Amino acid sequence: MGKSTTAAMFEKLGIPVHDSDAVIRKTLTTPSPVLENVGTLFPAAWNTRKKQLERSKVAAEIFKDAKKRTQLEALLHPVVWESQDNFLKQCRRAGAPMAVLDIPLLFETGADKKVDITICCIAPPLIQAARVLARPGFTPEKFLAIRAQQMDDAEKKKRADFVLYTGLGHADTLKRLNKILQQIRLAP
Repeated sequence: MGKSTTAAMFEKLGIPVHDSDAVIRKTLTTPSPVLENVGTLFPAAWNTRKKQLERSKVAAEIFKDAKKRTQLEALLHPVVWESQDNFLKQCRRAGAPMAVLDIPLLFETGADKKVDITICCIAPPLIQAARVLARPGFTPEKFLAIRAQQMDDAEKKKRADFVLYTGLGHADTLKRLNKILQQIRLAP
């Protein structure tokens, strides 16, 4: 959709960004009780000797088993929420007038209720597919499995405060983002 690129644009504009995906990646690679609990939940993906998780095996399993995905989310979401809360406290202390939470599945998880304003990044389906399939390890099947977990684009657009179209390149996206930011700053 262009969410990560848009997050980078916010950062270049001097607006602090919290990357929820990065918190998940760190949690799944840093020794901790949470990581070991994930390993217990996914024994086929857990290397007991090295205390490491093979994330591709976890991904394959959660796409097949919704119950496992829910159990994994129950372990990981509290870690992300705590990180987001700490980030926002830091931003307030630093006097940041605005901060961004980059949250995948924002509406699907109900996280939209925790923020003041939502911006939904949208790209045409062909561009979405091309972007995802260009990433290492992604297949059309994996892309379809991911899309099946996501809310329909039309519903996301209805729920969002702002819709940012990202299909026409970086310059166009940045121009649109600046217009949204101007509207946010002018809002009472």
